[in-house]
Amino acid sequence: MSHRPSSGLAAVSTALLAMSRHLEVRDVLKTIVASARELLDAEYAALGVPDDHGGFAQFVVDGVSDAQWKAIGPLPRQHGILAAMLRDARTERLADVRQDPRFEGWPAAHPDMSDFLGLPIKDGDEIIGALFLANKRCPRPAGDGCGFTEDDEALLSILAQHAAIALTNARLYERSRELTIAEERSRLAHELHDAVSQKLFSLRLTAQAAAALVDRDPARAKGELQQVAALAAEATEELRAAVVELRPAALDEDGLINTLRTHVQVLDRAHTAKVTFDTCGIKALPAAQEEALLRVAQEALHNALRHSDADRVDVALTRRGPGAVLSVTDNGRGFEPRAVRRAGRHLGLVSMRDRASGIGGKLTVQSAPGKGTTIEMEAPGG
Repeated sequence: MSHRPSSGLAAVSTALLAMSRHLEVRDVLKTIVASARELLDAEYAALGVPDDHGGFAQFVVDGVSDAQWKAIGPLPRQHGILAAMLRDARTERLADVRQDPRFEGWPAAHPDMSDFLGLPIKDGDEIIGALFLANKRCPRPAGDGCGFTEDDEALLSILAQHAAIALTNARLYERSRELTIAEERSRLAHELHDAVSQKLFSLRLTAQAAAALVDRDPARAKGELQQVAALAAEATEELRAAVVELRPAALDEDGLINTLRTHVQVLDRAHTAKVTFDTCGIKALPAAQEEALLRVAQEALHNALRHSDADRVDVALTRRGPGAVLSVTDNGRGFEPRAVRRAGRHLGLVSMRDRASGIGGKLTVQSAPGKGTTIEMEAPGG
């Protein structure tokens, strides 16, 4: 394998380190596929994680553009050679996959493939995925063929063993995080129940007092009704804050850009202020960073629309090196950040800073009385 640089020990080490660097399952799958394709000089690579219904729960490709992948259509089923790898736990190395009796053809938009190398990814006796490559890129002298070799198969086997470890660790991490989220939701539910129950109890007593005072003391009754309105607003605000924390983001399905765009469009319709969204040059980020950016955008938008008296709020997501920068700018009344902090009114700034630092990013706030506010968060990328 010494004829190509990508097969060197350094390249293998780089690929294994890249796999171990990620904790999100989606990021691990992408890294495995990209590493396998680069190491073995393949034109195409893919990895499928099977579900329990004859299909794939996840299917990641490398070497196919987004437009091509969209045109290909639904995820493949577990049939033909894919099914054989998952059923028999056997490596498949073929000179021309199209000549294999198990081959069942491609969808119309599928790229044409010939030489093929695939093998299962196993965690003990459990098959947790199928990794395969097609169309080895190497010189093809006249009359000579080109395909994957025994050395390629051995290298991919090593990669698959480490991929199994990385994928298993990522799954354990996500399960641990799900448990943490469940515990946090339970805590929020208890806090929500206590806080809102107290507000509703006060609302009920205040409304009863107002009803008793309507005839004999209208002025006091009016004051009590004003208190009812204030309590109702506080209860609504606490409910809103809890719902934002509990509501799952549609990042896995729609991605950060589409999720942000939809969120901004909804707010633009719901408020008198003009709310816009602009983006440029953004690549996919690690899932934790995308979630942090979304949460900070939500909090900053809430502040701008509820507290700033702005008639315009602009949201931008732009590329900066391997990462991204989110900015939320309003033309509202602004504030003095240091004075706000001394007064203990953080407008969610502490939470936003925590989210930024939690992913290795940073948050900056630019504001002054009468000059609007800009919240900027930088995510490092991966």
